[in-house]
Order: sequence, then C-alpha cells, then structure tokens
Amino acid sequence: MKKTIGRIDKADFPELGLSAIAVKIDTGAYTSSIHCQNVKEEAGVLKCDFLDKEHPAYDGKEFSFKDYKIKNVKSSNGTVQTRYMIQTKLILFGEEHDIQLTLSDREEMKFPVLLGRKFLNKKFIVDSGLTNLSFKQQQKNEY
Repeated sequence: MKKTIGRIDKADFPELGLSAIAVKIDTGAYTSSIHCQNVKEEAGVLKCDFLDKEHPAYDGKEFSFKDYKIKNVKSSNGTVQTRYMIQTKLILFGEEHDIQLTLSDREEMKFPVLLGRKFLNKKFIVDSGLTNLSFKQQQKNEY
C-alpha cells in the first residue's frame, strides 16, 4: 500500500551518515538528486562535498564512492547535463529504501535533496498540502 507524503519532508541517509535532511518532493523531476560540489574522480573513486547550511555538522562533509555511474539528465529548463549517479539507502516513515541520486550543484535551491518520480513511483502518493509527515511520525515514535 502506498503511503501519503507531503511536498517536503526530512529523511535519513544511513550509509552517508546523514540524519533529518530536508527533502523536496518533486513529481515533475524523474531522477532524484543530492546537493554536492567539488565532484571529482580520483583513481576510480568518486569524491564530492555535501552541502547543507541547515546542518553545520554535515555542511562540507566529503563523500567517497567506489560504485557510481554517469548519466545524462534533462533539467527543468530543457538542458541536458551529464551527472554522476550513486546508489544509497534512504529512510522515510521508518522504512529503508534503495535510492539512486544524481550529484548536482543545487546551491540556488532551498532543499539539498530532491526526490523524483523514479523513487516515488509505486511507494508514495503526494499530497502537496501536507509537509513533514515522515519526520512528524518519527518524532512521535521517539516519545
């Protein structure tokens, strides 16, 4: 059964060591992405810096990935960009999901993570009038 998710929420990325990261639900985007800069390949290892001003402990945290792909992604303005893509785990509503994320400079964007249709499909129904349903459920379960 599909869960209802609002237009924004907070998710955990256990393999990346990130908790309560703001995510924007975007049914107009096909792929999901995470805000990184200084993306580079060194000796078969992909490295980048995660950026999130809301989390000073994570802002600028370096990630390294041995398993990654390169993918062409069409942005909302119609331009095609070549991006790196990684696979990791995401936790929403207390459930762990596999997710593919493209590494993107989202500096002009409010949210460091964008969840697109490929991830949302068959798992969630989006209600744009609601926010932080998973995060609120997690907080309620902690008390």
